Amino acid sequence: MATPLDPDAELMLRVKRGDVLAFEGLVEKYKQPIINLMFRMVHDLSEAEDLAQNVFIRVYQSAGRYEASAKFSTWLFTIARRLCLNEIRRRGRHQAESLDSSQSDNEELPARQYEDLKNFSPPETFLQSELEEKIQEALDELPEKQRLAIALCRENELSYEEIAKVLECSVSATKSLIHRGRETLKEKLKPYLQTGVWNEEEPKLCH
Repeated sequence: MATPLDPDAELMLRVKRGDVLAFEGLVEKYKQPIINLMFRMVHDLSEAEDLAQNVFIRVYQSAGRYEASAKFSTWLFTIARRLCLNEIRRRGRHQAESLDSSQSDNEELPARQYEDLKNFSPPETFLQSELEEKIQEALDELPEKQRLAIALCRENELSYEEIAKVLECSVSATKSLIHRGRETLKEKLKPYLQTGVWNEEEPKLCH
């Protein structure tokens, strides 16, 4: 019996056929996880919003070439990873450049989705306490691949296997990245561990 198609992949195939409502459904489902991921990586809400908008622009532009060969979320977060790392590296070379240049002039998002993407909220847990600020500071000091692995693991309901596909590395390498990143974070955050906000059980989304 054939494996049932991922429901989100089915929606993306409808987008491929020109179904704007299907695209709106995907944006609604994934806009907050994408903005959360970007915010954890760049720690700037305005830039995170721009990056998230560009992710969905890329998804919309790629609809005609989309093939449901993997889970939609894996494909989506792979796009997000590439755009995010490109931006981090670009900022290192050209601090004053704008993200606006990455948007296509001839194929934009549907108007309603363009407006919706301006209404992201930052990850609430990152705005709640001094501890969360310390966590973000510690995350910022990790090598970018460890930081991205931890961000994917904390924020999104992805398995190790799916994170490995997004990072384009093996499952064992992914587990190693997450383990090393978490050990470094725990070492930096020792004074705060007794609060229980960050402990041995986090992140629970990696399984």
